[in-house]
Amino acid sequence: MFEQYMPFIGLIIFGNIENLILSSQGVVEGVDPKILGGLSILVVIAWLFIGTVATDFAMQYANIITFIGGFAIFVLGLKSVWDAVKNIRSQKGGA
Repeated sequence: MFEQYMPFIGLIIFGNIENLILSSQGVVEGVDPKILGGLSILVVIAWLFIGTVATDFAMQYANIITFIGGFAIFVLGLKSVWDAVKNIRSQKGGA
């Protein structure tokens, strides 16, 4: 049973990284941690449901889905670092 999910193992790992990136963006923007945590849990549950229901259909597109997911995580990571640097510079007076 686990073998059918192996094409998505990279996406599972990168999905966890994406969740951490989005959480760090929320912290940088000053979002309430309780709201951020609750929304994060809801999104994880939604993706679990979507992944459970759509796995059979998505298997033929596993490589494309993994590429798009990895690219999205890369872009979100760059945006997160960019926002964090801007925030640090604004707090230190342009350091």
